[in-house]
Amino acid sequence: MSVARPTRTRKDPAQPKPRRKTAKTKRSASTGHRTDLLESMLRIRHFEERCVELYSAAKIRGFVHLYIGEEAVAVGVNGALTAGDAVVSTYREHGHALARGITSDAVMAEMYGRTTGCSGGRGGSMHLFDASRRFYGGNAIVAGGLPLAAGLALADRMRGRTDVTCCFFGDGAFAEGEFHETANLAALWKLPLLLVCENNRYAMGTALERHEAQTDLAMRAASYGMVAWSVDGMDVEVVEEAARRAVEGIRAGTGPHFLELRTYRFRAHSMYDPDRYRDKSEIEQWRSRDPIRLLRDRMRENGELRDKDVEAIEQRITTEIDHAVEAAERAPEEPVENLLHHVTSSSAEAVS
Repeated sequence: MSVARPTRTRKDPAQPKPRRKTAKTKRSASTGHRTDLLESMLRIRHFEERCVELYSAAKIRGFVHLYIGEEAVAVGVNGALTAGDAVVSTYREHGHALARGITSDAVMAEMYGRTTGCSGGRGGSMHLFDASRRFYGGNAIVAGGLPLAAGLALADRMRGRTDVTCCFFGDGAFAEGEFHETANLAALWKLPLLLVCENNRYAMGTALERHEAQTDLAMRAASYGMVAWSVDGMDVEVVEEAARRAVEGIRAGTGPHFLELRTYRFRAHSMYDPDRYRDKSEIEQWRSRDPIRLLRDRMRENGELRDKDVEAIEQRITTEIDHAVEAAERAPEEPVENLLHHVTSSSAEAVS
């Protein structure tokens, strides 16, 4: 396993190195961890596939941005974070929330707009939130989470905490002023901030080379004086190792770090998107590097995974998501008389 060194951006991530086969299944701590990574990615994949079915059946409404194909980013980065660290996400955040530990029940109920959802049914697909896990929400505004993440990082440092704030955003955020303002202040003040760019090559329907004159995103981030490098975002183990190195550097006081994770969404920008701007052969080429398949095949080649192990994991996840759907459909909607709650602070909240 290898990670690109923190220098400059490279071309498309290289294919994974072949692994030596072994005769029988190995059981070790590393095997257990890889199994956990695989299960986390499968949970996201199955959850998103169920969302497609529910959206098509008009069970969930509004804008829905699926994370299928990018699972290695959410799982690998969150694997390097602790419970005390903070996470700020984007509108494509189902995978981030699940990888952070928000339950399938809470996320699915939020998709349905029910009071048992993680945001009380008020946020929906783009505004998942759970303060108990320091998951400070998705954000419907491109690059909108970046200044919030800088504020969280600054607050933690002022309180004497050693926690890191991780902010996810897409390549389209580079065209927004919020990225440059945040990068500048984070580097100037040496904030404990991990900037994670999910470069899936398209800002909605616009290819990276059509909206950025300089497509070397890591080099651009490095120009602000922070450590920055590009990583194969389709390999969860590579992502996790890179994120751990970055987090260790941040905790050591070296200031913000930037990771450009080169990934790809297999489906359209959103469920409304007809996806006519990408060549089908390009999609299939990236599908050949499906992050779930990469890890699964690697474990099989190493003798660490059997077909029945995968079947057991998938059955467990299917049962979990079935329960989440059933619970969401039984959960109550918010009464109309409560619609003004949480809009302004109460007198008790104002005093506290």
